[in-house]
Amino acid sequence: MIRSTLFATAAAIAFATSAVAGAAKKDIVDTAVSAGSFETLVAAVQAADLVDTLKGDGPFTVFAPTDAAFAALPEGTVESLLLPENKEQLVSILTYHVVPGKVMSTDLSDDMEATTVQGEAITIDLDNGVMIENATVTSADIETSNGVIHVIDTVILPGADS
Repeated sequence: MIRSTLFATAAAIAFATSAVAGAAKKDIVDTAVSAGSFETLVAAVQAADLVDTLKGDGPFTVFAPTDAAFAALPEGTVESLLLPENKEQLVSILTYHVVPGKVMSTDLSDDMEATTVQGEAITIDLDNGVMIENATVTSADIETSNGVIHVIDTVILPGADS
């Protein structure tokens, strides 16, 4: 009886450990999907045909706006961006949230700039918490199998003044 209880406990621990290890190996897209607070971002990535890219080898650093960040955009903006005829603009906005390479919070310095996949630079400000342009980082260093996600509270737009 004790032997079977110990075996069952050991098996449960091994299963739990492998489940946790497996969770750490999710890519950027699967991590965003499982978080549950990036449904709009995931829909936008799908509409922009960027899923395969963000599931690729990377590494990528993604500044991921939450559903609340997208909801704060002017009414109709998200719906308009998701239309096929606005795909180019959507791709531009989404790739403005991605930096090539894996940039952890410990790699940041005040007023540094990073060139996005979209081509424009974003500015990081550390004076009042961590700001990426006009967005506050609310959760940092979510590691994925192909990079890192930093959660932000605002959708940042290329060409916008910070």
